[in-house]
Amino acid sequence: MLTREALEVVRRVSVGVRTQPWLTTLCLMLTDALALTLANSSSVIWRWVTGGTFEFSTYIALLPFLVLFVLAFAAFGLYQGSGLNPVEELRLATLGITLVYALLGSASFFLRAAELYSRLAFIVALLLSLLFVPLARAILRSLFARAAWWGVPVVILGAGETGRLIAQSLRKQPGLGLKLVAFLDDDPKKHGELEQIPVIGGLELAPVLAERYGVRHALVAMPGANRGRLLEIIEEYGSYFPRLYLVPDLLGIASLWASAKDYGGMLALEVRQNLLQPWSKRVKRLMDLLLVLIALPFLLPLMLLIVVAIALETRGSVFFSQERIGRGGKVFRAYKFRSMVHNAQEVLKNALEQHEDLRLEWEKDQKLRQDPRVTRVGWFLRKTSLDEMPQLWNVFLGQMSLVGPRPIVQNEIARYGDAFKLYSKVTPGLTGMWQVNGRNNTTYAERVRFDAYYARNWSVWLDIYILARTFRAVIKAEGAY
Repeated sequence: MLTREALEVVRRVSVGVRTQPWLTTLCLMLTDALALTLANSSSVIWRWVTGGTFEFSTYIALLPFLVLFVLAFAAFGLYQGSGLNPVEELRLATLGITLVYALLGSASFFLRAAELYSRLAFIVALLLSLLFVPLARAILRSLFARAAWWGVPVVILGAGETGRLIAQSLRKQPGLGLKLVAFLDDDPKKHGELEQIPVIGGLELAPVLAERYGVRHALVAMPGANRGRLLEIIEEYGSYFPRLYLVPDLLGIASLWASAKDYGGMLALEVRQNLLQPWSKRVKRLMDLLLVLIALPFLLPLMLLIVVAIALETRGSVFFSQERIGRGGKVFRAYKFRSMVHNAQEVLKNALEQHEDLRLEWEKDQKLRQDPRVTRVGWFLRKTSLDEMPQLWNVFLGQMSLVGPRPIVQNEIARYGDAFKLYSKVTPGLTGMWQVNGRNNTTYAERVRFDAYYARNWSVWLDIYILARTFRAVIKAEGAY
């Protein structure tokens, strides 16, 4: 029996639970329908503009088939509205879209209706759908993920270190839709507040949060508990929370592609090592080459303009090269457009000797926010990340990849510690986790964690996700200096 004081605490916490899961799901469905309609309409209009002859009414009659996409997305779990990693969402959306288009194409063939529709428009619609749906979902989340009604409320059982890390992660990723409203812990010493979230009492309050206030998701963050206690918690509270997540004490392993397996009643966690799959490496290399060859004709005029701008502002070579550490610890020379004065080392040495604050900043991150070596053209190139365009040559040679860890220099190996073993397993990239998560606004330790995460969770889907986010990061120029 709960005391009146305990019930009052729960009531005050639950006043803030204003999420509307049904509204989140509805918004996702409408966004998907709008993106698919836009993709198909654009393909039809494009085909008409380029000389195609067909009746628009024939295509308008296909609108009801949008229901097939919604059903496929629902079957793939894309409308649960919470807890879905954006990389996994990209993979599932791609599979769902491709499946439905394959079904529609097969149906038109067997029903002998293929001649009514433009095959070229069909292919363009498929490609645009693969682009528009993830983009529309990303825009939706950027607009509403922090709104009070978005997502679902969640409670964490356990206010220890693991619970704290989960709270930090959820705060950084509002798009996951898991709105943390409270911690529960049987230890009275932990009651109060953790990561600005109230620790309102013991686990006996869980049924109250679930039954009276509609909190249907719970995360069990008690890795130190013994097997008997965990089973007791799962059996006792599993009936109150339709979604009960058990967080194991396995920080540091590959998490993005881990999946649970049942072996005769024994729970096993499968951790796939994509780095050991030869075909995955070949696909990554092929993707690098294709994208570089496609982009190069469009980028060459811009690169020539940059060469001229650098040459007009300062003397010396327009390119800068430096030895970097590649895959397997091999050394290679990475190329950039020169963004500094020709006597950069001398200028840096003098600046560090004369300014204590600059020396401390340099020793901390090997970066200077107000770097006296950077030219005016160089400042623009760095702000827009255009200074790294010559590294496309490194990508073409296979020394770098479009996506990967940030290429480091020799004296940074010691700062990576044990994480260098993970770093050396993958090819460094032109862009990566660091670049799309704040870039220079992150600490060095965070950069190392980003590189380690990438190495553990690498996949083609993760590469596509990072490439997509790179465009946004470049436009915002966040942390670029």
